[in-house]
Amino acid sequence: MIQLLVWWFFNIRGWKIENAFPYHLKKSVVIVAPHTHYIDFFLGLAFRKKLHLEFIQFLGKKELFVPPFSWILKALGGRPVDRSKNNNLVDQVVALFNEKDSFHIALSPEGTRKKVTKLKTGFYHIAKNAKVPIVMIGLDFANRKVVFSDPFEPSGNQTADMFKIIEFFSAYKGRIPEFGISKDIEC
Repeated sequence: MIQLLVWWFFNIRGWKIENAFPYHLKKSVVIVAPHTHYIDFFLGLAFRKKLHLEFIQFLGKKELFVPPFSWILKALGGRPVDRSKNNNLVDQVVALFNEKDSFHIALSPEGTRKKVTKLKTGFYHIAKNAKVPIVMIGLDFANRKVVFSDPFEPSGNQTADMFKIIEFFSAYKGRIPEFGISKDIEC
């Protein structure tokens, strides 16, 4: 099934990959954006398979993890999260990083497919507290390419780092361009 997605996106639809994932990293927080449409998930599965990135896990809202989808999502590396209450998710994920020799987690910095005026900051605090780099992956539907950034360590200056993140992602158009990340969103 996933091989079919790879074939569809990269052979039929003509998607390309720009730059490469830093395979030398044992740990990272991977942020993927803009997240504007459900098709982003399937594109993510396709480039994850094509580049042999199956070791990267992802967080998803718990409402998606219902039978029969729960076992499929978990087999794909998904971990359900409850976004409805304050359950100290940042500390839970940091603990996972601290427990494991190798761990990579993918997140959407928007936290939704809708238009946002400010990015979520959980991914940033996870990376900073776990002392792991952030790798950004831009989904550019306008040019049909998946773009990997160089990894960077959070500096502790959240405003400056968020500006860098917004600058990177604002260059890429999501499936629904008006829901994408623009330079005018709040740092």
